[in-house]
Amino acid sequence: MLKIFLAEDEFVVREGIKNNIDWSAHGYEFVGEASDGELALPMIRKQKPDIVITDIKMPFMDGLELSRLIKKEFPWMEIVILSGYAEFDYAREAIHIGVAHYLSKPISGDALVAEIDKIAEKVEQSKQERQLREKYAKEMSENVLREKTELFTKIVEGNLSAGEILEQADKLSMDVSATAYNIFLFKAVSTHHEEDEYSGSVVQIYKKLQEIFEEAGALVFDHTIEGKAILFKADSPENLEGIIKNSIDKLLSVMKEYDYVNYYGGIGVCVSRLTQVHEAYERASHAYAHRYMTDESRIYEYAEIADMTASFPQEDFNLSSVNPSYLDRNRIQEFLRKGSEQEAVYFVDEFFARLGENAMHSTMFRQYIATDVYFAVAAFLEEHGLERDVIRPFDLASGEVSDPDKTRSYILELIKSGVKTRDHQASNRYADMIGEVRSYIEEHYADEDISLNTLASRVNFSPNHLSMIFSAQTGETFIKYLTDYRMEKAKELLRCTSKRSVDISVEVGYKDPHYFSYLFKKTQGMTPTQYRNNGHSGEEE
Repeated sequence: MLKIFLAEDEFVVREGIKNNIDWSAHGYEFVGEASDGELALPMIRKQKPDIVITDIKMPFMDGLELSRLIKKEFPWMEIVILSGYAEFDYAREAIHIGVAHYLSKPISGDALVAEIDKIAEKVEQSKQERQLREKYAKEMSENVLREKTELFTKIVEGNLSAGEILEQADKLSMDVSATAYNIFLFKAVSTHHEEDEYSGSVVQIYKKLQEIFEEAGALVFDHTIEGKAILFKADSPENLEGIIKNSIDKLLSVMKEYDYVNYYGGIGVCVSRLTQVHEAYERASHAYAHRYMTDESRIYEYAEIADMTASFPQEDFNLSSVNPSYLDRNRIQEFLRKGSEQEAVYFVDEFFARLGENAMHSTMFRQYIATDVYFAVAAFLEEHGLERDVIRPFDLASGEVSDPDKTRSYILELIKSGVKTRDHQASNRYADMIGEVRSYIEEHYADEDISLNTLASRVNFSPNHLSMIFSAQTGETFIKYLTDYRMEKAKELLRCTSKRSVDISVEVGYKDPHYFSYLFKKTQGMTPTQYRNNGHSGEEE
């Protein structure tokens, strides 16, 4: 039932239109009235009527100004202007605004309803198209999330100009304009599950995290497997600091509800330009990497980590001054289990920072550390059934041991090699899982309720984790793969059978034939009937 709203300053006219027409008998719902445009606008925003009837001359805000504001905010809304003024200028202005219905007063109730009836078909069609677009946008949101994550990656790599960032962000409806920025990296891990396994609690946490940070005007992105990156922005460094503190406090309150979930976070430094966000990211990554140096759930700020490093003794190296916990091989193996190749450089920096700068000035100690890391990586590979020949032993003759920077580079190479080998093995394992997902889609594509969430539960992964792995393995998002598969099945049925498109729609998983037709045209560039007729125009069945 279409909704009608009336804005009319003459009480008698308003009452007549409201009460002397049996709106419900004609298939309409009368949802509100106002005596001028100023009063009408907030009511229209709340009720969202399909058709607004308004007088052109009203106090405070006239019908033309009201129409202009309505069309700007709700372009799909139809407006009928009533006026006792026959001047052409009013009609011309109304047409310019987008008002297609301009009626002269006085007008009878029957004549008004007859005019509304003419509009109704257009309104219904527009409403259906809008609903289809909204449903399509909702279903394709996974694609948009992927594009946003890819843009974030480009931003933190520092390879885009401010203009390029703003242009790409605008296409994705992302507001990145500000004068102060910072990065927060966060990860939650349930102790009740293996890291790869599905955790409903972690999904709940990330949903609450999304609400907290979006309410603060921040942008939330996927970051590595099961991690999140938050881009905070504000109009001043002071306001930015307050926004971050308030948001983190709310997040920590949420985490108290999940005492079996470990969490780790790293906060970068404030920067004033979009092109400097990569600096905030690097600092946040250093703070975030500190999670491999501790067993406690905690959020670190880069400034705090830098102060801790600066406080370490820097006198001439003495083996007795080294904290044995920082030499713990388990720290390295923990990173090899959970870290990413991109994080390796930050982990190595943190690892050496904990040893103290002067520790690397000792040739003997550099040789010891390099050898120990080699055996730590080798043990990790063997534990996972992998060959250690992917890593090379420390070569004393190469001169690497004589240079602290070369020693550091060697250790970074070792750890990256270990992570790459782990990921390659995982990729093979994921290939089997993706095969299972594809098989499930082939068997159940006709089920309208098939979704990323249902499949994630089936393979015991979180939806976010499955989405990232599916994209990495196939090169496309889950929803695009599912949609393309259904469209191919639909085209096969259109080519090889005489079934109506309404029946084909159900067979390929779409109960709503209008949405199926919309989606088919959106993805194939023509309607199902046009496809059946080899691309020639034709009416829908």
